[in-house]
This record gives sequence, structure tokens and C-alpha cells, in this order.
Amino acid sequence: MTIRVLPPHIARLIAAGEVVSRPLDVVRELIENALDAGASRLEIEIEGGGLGLVRVRDNGAGITADGAALAAVRHATSKLEPDADAVERVTTLGFRGEALWAAAQAGELHLVSRPAAQVGASEVQAQGDDVTVRRTSAPAGTTVTVRRLFARLPARLRTQAPAATEAREITVLVGRYVLHHPGLHWRLTVDEEARLTHAPSDHRGAVASVYGPLNANRVLRVQADGICGVISGPELTRARRDRMHFSVNGRPIVAPPELEKAVLEGYAELLPAGVAPLTVLDIQVAPEDHNPNVHPAKQVVALADLAGVAARVREAVRTALASHPLAQARLAPALSLPTPPQTPRERANFPALRLSGVFQGLYLLAEGEGDLWVIDAHAAHERALYEQFARELGAALPLELPEPELLHLTPEQMARLAERGAELRGWGLTIEDFGAGLARLRTLPATLAGLPVPRLHQQIIDSALGDHPDPRRDVLARLACAPALKAGMLTLERGEAVLAALNACEQPWSCPHGRPTTLRMSERELAHAFGRRGTRDVARGRDEAERVGR
Repeated sequence: MTIRVLPPHIARLIAAGEVVSRPLDVVRELIENALDAGASRLEIEIEGGGLGLVRVRDNGAGITADGAALAAVRHATSKLEPDADAVERVTTLGFRGEALWAAAQAGELHLVSRPAAQVGASEVQAQGDDVTVRRTSAPAGTTVTVRRLFARLPARLRTQAPAATEAREITVLVGRYVLHHPGLHWRLTVDEEARLTHAPSDHRGAVASVYGPLNANRVLRVQADGICGVISGPELTRARRDRMHFSVNGRPIVAPPELEKAVLEGYAELLPAGVAPLTVLDIQVAPEDHNPNVHPAKQVVALADLAGVAARVREAVRTALASHPLAQARLAPALSLPTPPQTPRERANFPALRLSGVFQGLYLLAEGEGDLWVIDAHAAHERALYEQFARELGAALPLELPEPELLHLTPEQMARLAERGAELRGWGLTIEDFGAGLARLRTLPATLAGLPVPRLHQQIIDSALGDHPDPRRDVLARLACAPALKAGMLTLERGEAVLAALNACEQPWSCPHGRPTTLRMSERELAHAFGRRGTRDVARGRDEAERVGR
């Protein structure tokens, strides 16, 4: 094997490919340059998926006339002091001095820049190692344009993604920066069509710009030492974690699993398994406590105290949820068994049962009136919860949401809202017509607001404005089902509580959806099934009652 030293021009192409391997890389590097320059307004344009043109215009500090000649020179940077210690305390998003140089190696670079205090601007044109600098006139700030990306590198050009795919990925990337830098003005134009615009606001406003106002109305603010941002309420989740976003010192990162896990642990039992909330969290650490120089795209950072940061994130999420009135359910036990009514009811001929055992983690085996009883614990628990909700509904003042939630309703739902609005308000559900197919959810019944039910608001709306003739019954039946005992959750202790709750029900024989809660079998039926004859083959329990009744 022969070892050779690569010619400089080959080494430059390889090094450039580490920084710019696709148009998205150019966009990222130019955005970070603008942010480091203190820009408050960024305008990004792309054409042909970025292969034809990438342009980023900002109103940042600009490049002085003396520094313009070095702008496209490799490892020339204003962001890092030329000493070894500076590498250990990076305070900027860019620091290697390779972005403009790599863009010039991969395409045709055109840069125009002027500091606000300078008379006249500098214009830089660079392609490969050919750099031309001249004077021009321009507004304060910097405009960088990269054209014909990879035109001189046909092998790399052939491996690029389709233009539509790259444009989508760039839109996602710009959205990430909007989420983590919401106080700036952003505009992304794709093939002369505005794709994403954002006016300066807070994290909630950024969520509205990127994911829409309906999602923005369902987020909670997170504010803690070194952590700020938003998380979605428990009713807004996704099956994937693609909307869990983190930044470290302003840099959007690919989050380590420890941070994602910390957020999910902060929700605790509020989230069912397999779903994730919308998350936008900005984390601040000391410059020396993180290393952004472990990945060519700088999307992966190393944290000196990852466990400590994860603990801070977990606690910040818990605090944000605990302070929200709709998330108080996390402070209650994971399984809620109904409380008996204050006033006694007619017993509905339901016997006192003695629990004997549990079958398959779902069925109770009990004895009563001389017979064997099999109770479906889910159906029984569901019936007890339904009657408890019915008793408590309207007993307390409705809970007013801190910020009304914007909803999108179908035409059928809008028509039913007009018909049922007064009825819904009577039991604490206030939905206001907002026009254009939108409505505002203002209050919820207090007894339902804290239930640990996924997509709670949506389930209430769907039932209240559904085609069921009795919306109140439909809402309560649906919400009683979700928290009721499931297979595998049943224990003897919980079984005793379910039997007591079922015994207190006004109608204990079926769940709210009409399924039976109990199955009764006499000893005589068992004896016949086993072929027994003799002293055990006598009428007892139900059989005896039926014989006497005749």
C-alpha cells in the first residue's frame, strides 16, 4: 500500500465537502453568520432547491472594508480569538472560518457588506481560490449569494436530492431557527414564493408561524434557570418525536436521548406510552461546559454535565405543567376510583359480593347470594366513573382556560354549535363561534378538566358536537372509558374498590355503552356442566329464587 500526500486542490475539495455537501448546509452556515452578526432581520431565498441560488440577506454588523479581502479565505474568522483556550469557550454559532470559503469552493460566491458606520460597501466575488474585491454601494448589513452549487463537481451534483425535497428540508431548517430565535424577523422565499414568514414575538408566536395557530394555542411556557421555551399541553401529542426541538446556547441541535427522556419524564403519567409532545426548549450553559466542535455540521454538541442539564429540563417541564390548571391531574394518583354518592340510592337489587380472586388481570371472581359472579372490571369501573362525572357535572364553577384555545370545526360541527351552545354552557362547556370555520374554547366543566385523558379537549369537542342525540351522555361515556381499568391493571385491592363503587351505582348492570358488567352462574349450572348428580344437584342461589318465584 502506497501512501501519498494529496495535492492541495484535492484536499481543499474534500475539506469543503465536510462543510458543504448539500444546499441546506449553505443555508445553515449563512444563517449562523447572520445571527452572529447580531441581525434582527433575515431574508432567505432559494431557487432550484438551492442548487441554482441561495441568498441570505441580513441587517447585522457587516464586514469592514479591511476584512472583506479575508472573508472567503479558509480559517479566516472574526468569531474566535487565535489562541488555544478560545476553542474551549466558543460563544458564537460559527467559529471555524470555513463557511464562505467552502461555499466558494462548491459554487460561485458573491458577497456585499457594509457596517452601518462605514461609507460605502465591499463586494467580494469568489470561485475556488479566485477572489475579487471591489467597492460598491449598499445598505447596512450583509447579502451573501451562492449560485450554481456543485456545477464544477458533477459527481456530487448527481447525488443531490430532488429540488422539491431539498426545499422542504431547508424550510424545516429555517423553521428550527425561527423556533429558537423568535425575537427576529424571518422570511423564506422558495422559487420567488414566500414559504415562511415570522414577525418578532415569543416562542408561542414562533410555534404559530411554524406549526400554525391551533398548535400555538395548546402550548405552555417554560421558564427556569438557564431554560426557556414552550411545551404542548398533554392533549397535543404526536406518535413521533420530530417536534421535540432543543438548542444549546442558541444553536439548534440533534438532541441526545437523555434530554428527550427528561421531557417525557416531566410529563409522567400525563402522556401515554409511545407519544411525544411538541417541545421547544432553549438551554443555556457556560461556554466552557459544552463543545460544539464534535460534528462537521455542529448539530451535535457535547455537554460536560449532561445528567445535570437533563435534571434541570425534567424539573422545568414538571413546574410548567404543575402551574397549569388543566394539568393538575399529574398531582393525583394515576388510577382514580370513584367516590360513592353522598346520599343513599335505591340498591337496584345488586347483592353484596365477596371477592374471591382475579382472572387474567381484568375479571373479578366473586361470591354472592349462593352464586358465582364474574365482573368485567373495566366495564364496572367505567360505569362508576360515568355516574360520578354525572353527579359532579355542573356542581362546581366551570374552569376558564388561561388563554382561549382556537379550534377548527367542520360545517356540521358549526351547525350543532349553533343548536347546542346554550345546553353546553349549562354544564360548563363554553365554545364561541370565531368565524371562518373557527371557534374558541373558553371554559371546561371543572370535573372533566383535569382528567389524564390523551387529547382531552378534542375528545370533549368531538363528542359534544357529534351526531349523538344526547351530547352530555356521549361526552361522559367517552371520558369514563379512557381512565377506566385496563387489562393487566387489576389487583385484589383495586378489585375490592371496584366492587364497592359498582355496588353504589344507580344502574350497576351495564357500562355507559350498554355492555354488561356482570355474569352470574349458579352452582347447579356448574354441577350439571361437570356431570355431578346427588346432593350438590339442588336449587340454590338464582335457581332457588326462580323456583320460589314460580
